[in-house]
Amino acid sequence: MIPLAAGWVAAAMSGSIVAGEPARTFTGVSIDTRTLNAGELYIAIKGERFDGAQFVEQAFAAGAGGAVVPLSATRTFRSGSSTARPHALPPEAVIVAVGDTTVALQSLARAVRRDSGTKVVAITGSAGKTTTKEITSEFLSARYRVVKNRGNFNNHIGLPLSLVELTAQPEFAVVELGMNHAGEIATLVGIAEPDARVWTNVGEAHLGFFASVDAIADAKAEILERASPSTLLVSNADDDRIVARVSRFRGRTVTFGIARAADVRAAEIEDRGVAGMRARVSTPRGPLTIDTPLVGRSNLANILAAAAVALEFDVPLDAIGDRARALRPAAHRGEVLALPSGLTIIDDSYNANPTATRRALDVLASAAGERRIAVLGEMLELGDASVALHEEVGRAAAHARVDVLVAVGGAPAAALAEAAVGAGLPRSAVRYFPTSDEAADAAVATLRRGDVALVKGSRGIRTDRIVERLKERG
Repeated sequence: MIPLAAGWVAAAMSGSIVAGEPARTFTGVSIDTRTLNAGELYIAIKGERFDGAQFVEQAFAAGAGGAVVPLSATRTFRSGSSTARPHALPPEAVIVAVGDTTVALQSLARAVRRDSGTKVVAITGSAGKTTTKEITSEFLSARYRVVKNRGNFNNHIGLPLSLVELTAQPEFAVVELGMNHAGEIATLVGIAEPDARVWTNVGEAHLGFFASVDAIADAKAEILERASPSTLLVSNADDDRIVARVSRFRGRTVTFGIARAADVRAAEIEDRGVAGMRARVSTPRGPLTIDTPLVGRSNLANILAAAAVALEFDVPLDAIGDRARALRPAAHRGEVLALPSGLTIIDDSYNANPTATRRALDVLASAAGERRIAVLGEMLELGDASVALHEEVGRAAAHARVDVLVAVGGAPAAALAEAAVGAGLPRSAVRYFPTSDEAADAAVATLRRGDVALVKGSRGIRTDRIVERLKERG
């Protein structure tokens, strides 16, 4: 373990100890007094709706061993200050003063990452980041001690919190890098300093914050920055926007793909609908058969990306094949639920963008069932292009020949429904509801034994409530 001694922490943060002993060590780091464990260092982050400096006393009451506060707050907690409140600062507590607590957390994370000796794999893309992270972690763990960032801890605060946990010195850390504005990936790359980078795809996610999909690609291309000749990039050979940008990468590039020639490429693909898929994969180490319960070609691409990483770090082919057979989707990310009522649900309700939704419709189209039902929630953060992109998805639903389409959300979702009718779906087969609760009532009343239902939408639309209602029905 790397000890988090107060003096070392302060130096890593370019801060100064204004109370307590430099030799005091901390058991970890927290930014939330509600989940803080005794002995941890509390970092008083200031957000849009809160100021962590207001909760320092609560942190010490919860057992914090120290706190990192902005310079402006140190007078209250400085030892011997005439303004100090006696109950605010336990005698053994440490206070570290810094200019900016968020920057301090990031600097500490970078220092831990450097001292850990851990190899870091960082993943970005418009869709599939979390799934690719999970699969990559699973493949690497066939040979190494591996950690990964929790959930979607993929921003300028979540990523550093994950990297601080490298005090345990695992051999590999697999993290995802998220963004919705230019410059954010560059910041995360600067913190994580990844040995390997994975760029899965470029799509319309967060288009409301960008002028075009090309602008999104430029922002994602920040994953290429700060590379050395030994840095590895695993990139999608099937994505034109990625291909156009990877030539600037200073390190080594390995490609994966399905439609085009690639270092790791799938062929002889057998789609099994909700039962998963099978493919013959060519690799620099020889052929590999992938047989997986994960559904859809987008998941196959995620597996190929993870396999490319694992092979570069000498994970055996047979271990990759064995682990691919045992893969399971994360909650609400393409889970296939077979209910006692005879209904099958493809629960992809965690989030949605146009590219991912079209791919999910392809999975639904390949599923065997009495009827195929698509329950599609509005896709958020698409800006001025929102209505047009929803109309594209509506037409895709019609082309997928779904038997029933349920659209959920605001005006863009209504446009999706109308576009589906315009593209050939009978109006009697298309329904629109403003809320997921209303759509859930309709779904419960409409779906019957033998049906296969896809449920997908942005988190803000809460299409997960529809899944829960259907599960309650059984």
